Amino acid sequence: MIELQVHDGGVILPVRALPGSKKNEIRGEQQGALKVSVTAAPEDGKANKAIVELLAKKLVLRKSQLEIIAGHTHRQKRVLVGDIVLAQLQAKIDAVLASG
Repeated sequence: MIELQVHDGGVILPVRALPGSKKNEIRGEQQGALKVSVTAAPEDGKANKAIVELLAKKLVLRKSQLEIIAGHTHRQKRVLVGDIVLAQLQAKIDAVLASG
């Protein structure tokens, strides 16, 4: 299960990033984090930008709602999802994971 945390500005989503992958996709759950692969290389913030774009598209969020607050240069990241409550984000994640 994804270990979401309530935050003053919204909900913190732990993400396990796999940059330099063959395609952009949400691959499931791994050790309490959402496993996300992106084709962008992990240089100059390209992978981080791709992760934000992918999460916004798949979870039907605005890019402005998403901010990487920890792990900018690591595979383990913490993404703050603003203007949402935990139950709403959990429902969006569950829908994406269920759709495969």
